[in-house]
Amino acid sequence: MSEEKSYQDIFWESDDGLKLHAWDYRSDSGKTPVICIPGLTRNARDFQHLGAVFHGGRRVIMLDLRGRGASEYAKDSSTYNPKQYVSDIIMLMDELDISKAIFFGTSLGGIVTMMMAKMHPERVAGALLNDIGPELDQVGLDRIASNVGQGRSFDTWAHAGRDLAENSSDIFPDFTLKDWIAFAKKLYRMNSSGRIKLDYDMKIAEPFSSKGGGSGALWNALENMQEIPTLILRGELSDLFSEQIAGKMLEKLDKGELVTIPRVGHAPTLEEPASLDAINQLLHRID
Repeated sequence: MSEEKSYQDIFWESDDGLKLHAWDYRSDSGKTPVICIPGLTRNARDFQHLGAVFHGGRRVIMLDLRGRGASEYAKDSSTYNPKQYVSDIIMLMDELDISKAIFFGTSLGGIVTMMMAKMHPERVAGALLNDIGPELDQVGLDRIASNVGQGRSFDTWAHAGRDLAENSSDIFPDFTLKDWIAFAKKLYRMNSSGRIKLDYDMKIAEPFSSKGGGSGALWNALENMQEIPTLILRGELSDLFSEQIAGKMLEKLDKGELVTIPRVGHAPTLEEPASLDAINQLLHRID
């Protein structure tokens, strides 16, 4: 079965009536399923390669958070917040009768994972926090704030890829143009008029805060993860997640491991060999 045909599109309803979407790569393995939560402007396509990696050996669900991908856009932009995302995910888990999952969270997805551990610790069997922590560097926050909600569009995928290469080459210095075009196809979509546009609601920028400093709620959430097997991935070149904060997090996690992904900024794609090796080790520990 090809990777493209190996998942099912699933839809569920949020508590405020939004139709939300995910990809469900099913499995009969009986192993604890993985739920993948993407970053602020991202969607389920960031994790699609994991469908081939797991190849039916474990159920993997890849989310489009509200306002992204094939999920409906929120009527109220203030609902673009981590607590609401947790609520949306709990409703999905209940609908699919999943009592407990391993959460892979990239950037914002890692914040949602930490909040899940704070609000519903019994639902978290393990966690991957991808280039994210309870304190974030101002340089990275400023970069994200300057980009989020900027509705750019392009004529061709090559144009979109070249634009990403020009603006983000310091994040993935080893990417070729072919890599950047593949990356663009995760972030953008072609609309009905043939223009290539960002695949999210521009209003997600409204509640986004570029204020730096630590979050007491997230440090508190991390305390709830003390006994949860946790993998912290950090991009060596990350401008958002410092080595110092990663080390401080490790001190609070009895079952935490830190892996630094070389020559990658914010955030690792999880396609790097070092990322995949670390993921395999995390799942082995949990199983």
